[in-house]
Amino acid sequence: MTDYVRQDAIDTTWRAVVDTARRTAAEGLVVGTSGNVSARLGELILVTPSGVPYDRLSPDDVVGVDLDGRQVLGTLGPTSELPLHLEVYRHTGARAVVHTHAVHATAVSTLVRELPAIHYMTAALGGPVRVAEYALYGTEELARNLAGALEGRTAALLRNHGTVVYADTLDRAYDHTAQLEWMCHLWLLASSLPGRTPTLLTSAQLAETASKLSTYGQPG
Repeated sequence: MTDYVRQDAIDTTWRAVVDTARRTAAEGLVVGTSGNVSARLGELILVTPSGVPYDRLSPDDVVGVDLDGRQVLGTLGPTSELPLHLEVYRHTGARAVVHTHAVHATAVSTLVRELPAIHYMTAALGGPVRVAEYALYGTEELARNLAGALEGRTAALLRNHGTVVYADTLDRAYDHTAQLEWMCHLWLLASSLPGRTPTLLTSAQLAETASKLSTYGQPG
């Protein structure tokens, strides 16, 4: 199956996966070897390995699986959260997935069924971010719970666990992960003031933002 994917594409994408994983650690979205990152090349999924510190990964440590979870590249075992990543790729147009244990987002996951629309960047994730019900990490049950929370969304919180965000690029998946953590922090701060209730955005306001975001950034 890897015969249909150019080696230079595999090398470039693997470097991006490792760089993104290292960034999640450097910017405090994970601790130790928690969290994981993946990217899709055709039918090949490159994913961080289980239990290996990101700063120890080299170009030779590439880990690749197919959409059925069969390992087709590398000798290190894939992340224990492989079912979660595969669930996203099988049912969405994702090209990249970032999973973290970001502290504010995880805190919010213990308090509500969805993150309220506290900021207009909620629109970039498809709407208020739902919380997937708790299940043991690395299980098919957790992957199924995530799938339900992701309907119509590109991000979800995992109850008492963390975040999952997908996008068409690793850069965008990481950026939206960071935005989600920031919004969770914002909501926790605003909702913690005694006697005060945060103002939330309406569906119409989010739709207006989504339309404007569709032309945000540089052409191409």
